[in-house]
Amino acid sequence: MICLLRWTALLWTLNSIPCALGMAVSKQSDGSCPPLSVEERRFSDVLDRPLEITGFDLTEMFLLRKGTIAEDLPSFRLGSSPLIKPTKLIFPNGLPSEYSLVSIWRVRRTTKKDRWYLWQIFDQSGGSQVNVVVDGDKKVVEFSFQSLLRNTLRYTFKSRDLHALFDRQWHKLSISVQTNAVSIYMDCKLIERRATDERASIDPSGRTLITTRIEDGRPVDIELKQFLIYCDPYIAELENCCELQDPKAGLPGVAGLPGQKGDKGEKGNTGEAGPTGNGGPKVGHSLNDLQS
Repeated sequence: MICLLRWTALLWTLNSIPCALGMAVSKQSDGSCPPLSVEERRFSDVLDRPLEITGFDLTEMFLLRKGTIAEDLPSFRLGSSPLIKPTKLIFPNGLPSEYSLVSIWRVRRTTKKDRWYLWQIFDQSGGSQVNVVVDGDKKVVEFSFQSLLRNTLRYTFKSRDLHALFDRQWHKLSISVQTNAVSIYMDCKLIERRATDERASIDPSGRTLITTRIEDGRPVDIELKQFLIYCDPYIAELENCCELQDPKAGLPGVAGLPGQKGDKGEKGNTGEAGPTGNGGPKVGHSLNDLQS
């Protein structure tokens, strides 16, 4: 119910903004994005029209999970084998120019200060085309890409709100990539939005990797539940966080009425005698004073 109310309010806000501002749910018509099998109640229950979900389930493509994406997601402990594949197998028709990256993971005690790639696409020569770096030591998230001039541009998100990513609890980190802006969301809350230059298109002839340490190229020891790339930059904002809630915990109950006034307590024990006070000023008159 909480998630339903949150989505309803958010979608009312989006629908109230003119489409000229680009706040309508975008559609990919270039054929580069396949339909994505996502549980319908995550979207259609609160939309006034069916939403065509397209994108890529990297959790499945890296052979971690198969089947429809449900809210009750299993987790996978990574770190035993490299997760790297040819880009053409992940994005056969290339990466769309605008998209949302949505991931759910938690770091472990031994890796909470590591610096690692959450995601990277590099070309045949090994040059990075786009990547997301998680830096546990500095507690920041970096987004880098190649500009139209083919130079690398890096945007570092340093908000203190991101520090919670490294507390070894489950978190959802989402990134909305638009033509001239990148936005970071954590646990369905907008953390920061940065204006960017335009990006060069991706060369699919290289390779794509996820969850890999930068220092030595080894897989990072984390737990992962979900890694999706939607072909719509606004899904990062529309996704809810119901899957982060404890499924065994219900909603908070209504506060009870005040209780009756309690009985008068028993008389307490007599306290210890206090210390002797200092002598007061002399106010009486001496006999000599009275005779004078």
